[in-house]
Amino acid sequence: MSVKIRLQRHGKKGKPFFHIVVADSRAKRDGKFIEKLGTYNPITNPATIELNVDAAVQWLNNGAQPTDTARAILSYKGALYKKHLQGGVAKGAFDEAEAEKRFNAWLEEKEAKVQGKKDSLANAKAEAKKAAFEAEQKVNADRIAAKEAQLKAAEEAANAEATTEEVAEESAAEETPEAEA
Repeated sequence: MSVKIRLQRHGKKGKPFFHIVVADSRAKRDGKFIEKLGTYNPITNPATIELNVDAAVQWLNNGAQPTDTARAILSYKGALYKKHLQGGVAKGAFDEAEAEKRFNAWLEEKEAKVQGKKDSLANAKAEAKKAAFEAEQKVNADRIAAKEAQLKAAEEAANAEATTEEVAEESAAEETPEAEA
């Protein structure tokens, strides 16, 4: 029996969500499985991965073969690195405490990178929101200035019209006494 570590698709159409499972290679993709190792949500940015690293390493040591995507996920979460370190312990290159220390240092570095990406995404989102707000304020200011200019032009036109009527009345008043005389 060949055992694989693979993804089992869940979620609705267009919104995938995966379970990371250990299953017989002959089983259907979403069918029977031996053990659930974790979950993978590719929709979030960065993707959310929850994985039982120790169980994954145990299955890898027992001969389970990960699929390409599962291998990438196991590598990302450090399961393959932990297996590599256990191989070093078995060969006598270093002891178990040193392997655990190296793995924890790697995990801290990885978490710092992920947190840095989350922070940069949050900053980019805040900057985009700020730029959109400033652009909206500029458009509103332009709209208010245009409205004020339109009102001022209408006021000037009304004043000009009133002045024209006064001039016309004065002209009419000047012409009328001459006609009578």
